[in-house]
Amino acid sequence: MSLAERTRELDAADPLAPFIDRFDLPERVIYLDGNSLGALPRATMPAMERAVREEWGKGLIRSWNDAGWFDMAQRIGGKIAPLIGAAPSEVIACDSTSVNLFKLISAALDMRPGRKVVLSEPGNFPTDLYMVAGLERQGLAVRRLASREELAGTLDEDVALLMLTHVHYKTGALHDMRALTKAAHQAGALVLWDLSHSTGAVPVDLGGVNADFAVGCGYKYLCGGPGAPAFAYVAERHHADLAQPLTGWFGHAAPFDFFDDYEAAPGVEQLLCGTSPVLGLTALEVGVDLIAEIGVERLHAKSRALSGFFLKSLAESGIALDLVSPSDSLARGSQLSFRHEQAYPICQALIARGVIGDFRAPDILRLGFAPAYLRFADISEAARHLAEVLTGEEWRRDEFNRRAAVT
Repeated sequence: MSLAERTRELDAADPLAPFIDRFDLPERVIYLDGNSLGALPRATMPAMERAVREEWGKGLIRSWNDAGWFDMAQRIGGKIAPLIGAAPSEVIACDSTSVNLFKLISAALDMRPGRKVVLSEPGNFPTDLYMVAGLERQGLAVRRLASREELAGTLDEDVALLMLTHVHYKTGALHDMRALTKAAHQAGALVLWDLSHSTGAVPVDLGGVNADFAVGCGYKYLCGGPGAPAFAYVAERHHADLAQPLTGWFGHAAPFDFFDDYEAAPGVEQLLCGTSPVLGLTALEVGVDLIAEIGVERLHAKSRALSGFFLKSLAESGIALDLVSPSDSLARGSQLSFRHEQAYPICQALIARGVIGDFRAPDILRLGFAPAYLRFADISEAARHLAEVLTGEEWRRDEFNRRAAVT
């Protein structure tokens, strides 16, 4: 069977095919960067227009009550919860991933008096490490880094928190969440998982692995739009002991009583800080609802099939690239990453052809496989374009070698 015949057969049998038209993507574009910014759901525009014209324009301040603005963070958090194996009362949609990291790192340190070490790995997503550095400058934390192979053995009585990204942003490699959480608990440490490249792409069971804390991004696989609000998770058993440092008024037990002194809300709501970003949450809710309707298990199965098909298509073209993602699709997230010294201009040459991936310094070409809106035909075409860019050395053109601010 030819590649074209196999492509048609796979697309015809795809159970998620009906969902592709629920996204608004430009024609003649193959979008392989959903692991950085998710595509636009078609339902987002009317939802935003309703929020702006009706709720804000006509309802005005009344919409905090009448349109449910005040409870949005809790409601959307409750919808994210099943996607990550959590209870609705354990997840809140708020702020950015970076801000939520700061809150939970600080809270974890408070819960482990006498311990200051936050253990992570070199090459973790920079903002995760930067948040620890900020606390370190204040004398509140000590950053310790260990390789993946050495993490479990590095846990000792000084470690307050193990902080890791479940799916590595650059390679896509998955950590063993269950084993590492157990090892940290045996050492008396807490665990904070960054799910930014996991949520909506791979199955996560925070409750099942006994996780303590987690954060995640709203604008990648949840398709909440650029800069969408993030989310935070705190296991129910920690709610009574939680004390986050950003004691803003929306995290107060009674914000509209306007007391001078702070009293934290009793549950995960205390992770709120400033006024909820209603328009951002409106867009995020559309994406969350759509991803939840499709289902993470089905998305994961198709993601694995898409990435495997890409590798086969590339191999049939005679192209061999240095794959830095795990070869086993069960050991990686919804992406493939390749190392090449000319990864940046190769990426730009692909974008010029309408195949949008991204580059991660110093030498990684990263291709995301967001299964909600990709066809197998897109994948075979993307492999063809990549092969032609490489064999024709198209990347040598001057315009592809000028570095832009965002890569």
